[in-house]
Amino acid sequence: MSRQLPKLGSKAQTIVDAVLQTGVYRAENQSDVIACRSLNGRGLIGRDKKDGAVWYPTAKLCELAGVTPPEIGQGGEGGPGAPESGADRLPAPEPQVAASPTADLPPLTRLPHHPLAALFPMLPDDELRRLANDIEANGQQEPVWLLDGKILDGRNREAACHLVGIDAWTKEYEGKDPLGFVLSLNLHRRHLTESQRAMVAARIVDWERGINQSSAGSANLPTREAARRLSISERAIIAAKRVREHGTEALADAIRDGRVSVHAGEAISYLEREAQEEVLRREEKEIIQRAKEIRQKRQEIGHALRLTHMAHVAEAGSTTVGKVSQKFPVIYADPPWQFGVRSEVTGREKSAENHYPTMPTEEICGLFEEIGAPAKADAVLFLWATNPMLPDAFRVMAAWGFTYVHHWIWDKEVAGTGYWGRDRHELLLIGKRGNPVSPLPGSQPETVYRERKGRHSAKPDYFAEQIERLYPAMPRLDMFCRSRRPGWTAWGFEAGAEAGE
Repeated sequence: MSRQLPKLGSKAQTIVDAVLQTGVYRAENQSDVIACRSLNGRGLIGRDKKDGAVWYPTAKLCELAGVTPPEIGQGGEGGPGAPESGADRLPAPEPQVAASPTADLPPLTRLPHHPLAALFPMLPDDELRRLANDIEANGQQEPVWLLDGKILDGRNREAACHLVGIDAWTKEYEGKDPLGFVLSLNLHRRHLTESQRAMVAARIVDWERGINQSSAGSANLPTREAARRLSISERAIIAAKRVREHGTEALADAIRDGRVSVHAGEAISYLEREAQEEVLRREEKEIIQRAKEIRQKRQEIGHALRLTHMAHVAEAGSTTVGKVSQKFPVIYADPPWQFGVRSEVTGREKSAENHYPTMPTEEICGLFEEIGAPAKADAVLFLWATNPMLPDAFRVMAAWGFTYVHHWIWDKEVAGTGYWGRDRHELLLIGKRGNPVSPLPGSQPETVYRERKGRHSAKPDYFAEQIERLYPAMPRLDMFCRSRRPGWTAWGFEAGAEAGE
């Protein structure tokens, strides 16, 4: 044998020796079948179109072995590199081999499915039968991809081969990103709607068990990464996750089949299971209308709850809102900017008003004097601002008597909304009036701090801690605060609670 041949196990080597000597090899038992599939995946032997137990040497094997390819026998096809033309065909098998009756063949082997293969649904029965007919007429054109002996991609091809009565041609996946491999093949192969892709993405995000993480890669993708890989919105994935957790199987099937959008399905999932089934029996227009009614009702309930919450916040914090008699050299402020962002899903305006009372910029500008102008002649101001409200923040800073000098950045790790770009950071502007105490050289923090965002508008404690570190012995005023922080004077509608309460 040539030294160019790859290193093989004893079983595989026996098969290679036999197939090169006689031009054909018949798999007689399960271990033979497994070894032949492995050699097939390496392009060394090809499977017969009609008889799944019969294997032939490929041109690649003959080249590696340094032998002249004999003429290939009847129907030798199925593996990569398998000779196709009549001039290259092996002679017909020896009579005793060719005469082996079909009844003597080992039973067809059904391969187990890898969990990642279940991301995409099986074909309907009629389409599976058409695929089987095509394989019977033209042979299996694409391999069934295996990972750890399980089907990673090609469940439909394997099932179609079973209908024809042959074992599927397989290849072992040897890459490092099986999830990306499965997504790439199926997203190019299938024409899926956003809703159908969202259901796939939700399965990826919710992956919890039944997967070998050491070989399957990172299937526990965060929502944002899943949205990127399947070219859909995060909102669609959130809707799909809701359907998976609270919807009936029929509702999930309706979305996968393209009869119901994922956003309509999300609304329907809030119904009792029997009511979900009843809605799905209606015509498409009626289903869409019912989903709109459910969504509108939930918005009305949510709005009422938010109004109740804001009334409670205003009442509980009224004791801390009013005049400030003391003057402070350090002020930290997080104004309740008033602006709205249109939702692409509902078409309604989304605003901070949904979470807490807001103020127009003009009122924030005038507020400083109204509460007693609580800044010393020499003072420093730390003022939070978002990208769209940056010009307003500079107006407020000037109205309060401060001049901009610098800013820090909070990287929220995940992007939100935005017209010109998806914002994932906020700015903490720094202004001064007079000649405030400057930080000691070398004590200044880095200008960018990264921490995942929490509840709406809440800022990381890190920034207040840095101010405390720079100005440890000075009185400090926390304006518009949502909770009291030890060592600070609090002013704000939500300042009635202690920090962390």
